[in-house]
Amino acid sequence: MRRVGRVTRSITLASTTLLAAATLAACGGGDDGGDEGNNEQQQSGGEIVVRGCNPENPLIPGNTAETCGGNVLDVTTAKLIKYATEDASPQMDIAESIETDDNQTFTVTLKDYNFSDGTPVTASSFVDAWNYTAYGPNAYQGSYFFEPIEGYADLQCTGDGEDPCAGGKPKAKEMTGLEVVDDKTFTIRTTNQVSNLPVRLGYTAFAPYPESFFDDPEAFGSEPIGAGPYMVTEFTRNEQIVLEKNPEYSGEFPGNLDKITFRIYNDASAAYADVVGGTLDVTDEIPANVLQDDLWLEELQDRGTEREQGVIQTMGMDPVVDKRLDDPQLRTAISMAIDRETITEQIFAGAATPADGWVSPVVDGYIEGQCGDKCVYDPEAAKQMWDEAGGIEGALTLTYNGDADHGPWTEAVCNSIRQALDVECTPKPNVDFAAFLTNLNEKKVDGLFRQGWQMDYPSIENFLVPLYSKNAASNYYSFDIPEFEQLNQQAAAAPTLEEANELYQEAERLLAEDMRVIPLWFSVGQVGWSDKVAGVELNAFGVPDYAAIELN
Repeated sequence: MRRVGRVTRSITLASTTLLAAATLAACGGGDDGGDEGNNEQQQSGGEIVVRGCNPENPLIPGNTAETCGGNVLDVTTAKLIKYATEDASPQMDIAESIETDDNQTFTVTLKDYNFSDGTPVTASSFVDAWNYTAYGPNAYQGSYFFEPIEGYADLQCTGDGEDPCAGGKPKAKEMTGLEVVDDKTFTIRTTNQVSNLPVRLGYTAFAPYPESFFDDPEAFGSEPIGAGPYMVTEFTRNEQIVLEKNPEYSGEFPGNLDKITFRIYNDASAAYADVVGGTLDVTDEIPANVLQDDLWLEELQDRGTEREQGVIQTMGMDPVVDKRLDDPQLRTAISMAIDRETITEQIFAGAATPADGWVSPVVDGYIEGQCGDKCVYDPEAAKQMWDEAGGIEGALTLTYNGDADHGPWTEAVCNSIRQALDVECTPKPNVDFAAFLTNLNEKKVDGLFRQGWQMDYPSIENFLVPLYSKNAASNYYSFDIPEFEQLNQQAAAAPTLEEANELYQEAERLLAEDMRVIPLWFSVGQVGWSDKVAGVELNAFGVPDYAAIELN
């Protein structure tokens, strides 16, 4: 979908397809096929109540890395780019253009934009925000997103122990790769070439901050000021977060409603029951017990929809830890012994689809069938391959974090492996996610273990590099293949996104040769709504497009 027509690349000029998509999105709202008569009956304005949950942290973009706070910030912040609801393609938002000659130095030009407090969004609003988020002592969860920028390492703490900043003051407070040219222009220089950098810049951590943020960051989290179509007017933890239209909004993606209240729920079933009863307008969590046979759609009278989202579930192993699994043939046999089709139907009731590779279908660069026959259930071939490779001594365990509902599917996967390969397989819960990750980092988990990944931004690179690069923070598999690293480096330096994607696709195929990470399934998101609203859609992240919702 992305075309490049000249050496100096600019998203606004280089991609006619994206320009068309942006124009349509700005003018057409969220409707994807309703007739004109229905559209005439829908109303702008009014207010709705939607399911929300307690944010982990105050509502600061650089320190929000979960959906409870992220869903609110999606509609109260604006970034350089915005991801289109229908396909997650990047559209210009605050940025007028993002240009580069070499995929290493990027010049960003801004449109006229205001924060909800009436102050202008300037180049300094981005540079100061990014430096603050990246600065190690601030310990913001979004810090690592700035790692590609030159000088990031100098902002990190150097001390040892539980508090790495104790006695280890960073060398600098500002990244050398960021420079303000004037109020409407700044430059980004990365340490290495990064061909997909512009695509990343729609993530929450890249939002700008007004000057008032730096006066009192802690207070800002309760009364955040953003440049999005809505602003927070009330934040009562455990109760609700109220958004109202931003009177200063100057962008091309305005919201339809006057007011959106996120009512805090701790129980998906309670939220669903309230939608059925008409006291809640939208829920993005449908209980598993009503997914079977589409009972939820029957109870909601077809007021619901679902779509694949940028989430993959996998099962990994580390041959360095468990040398029994050093042979790729054994790992492939395990993959072919898993009946993904039956498990996704019976356990997830359609809320997941069998994975055919390591990259979600929702992102640009996905190719169908990258895993080939190795991800197709074939118990006879799996058993033959297992026996020819000599099998293993002892039993397999499948380790997972016990604080989430992974028990049923891990049991089903083990049953499938056991029946096909005639090897004992037992699910093994760790107490919680934190303990699970600690054990993985300390190389204490043998056998098989579950993993999952939700994309940070819509790029094939985001499903490969952060997970399987040598020394990557989420590489729990001792995956270290020089050819994989070379292909990723070549992709980052590629002159066009199309060429970069082809190289990333070659890198993905190396995962199929190795098979220490076994794709299981892609997640499907659902949303249900009351008869009060219309125009409800899920984006590629599985989040409702709240700004596009209208009243009937």
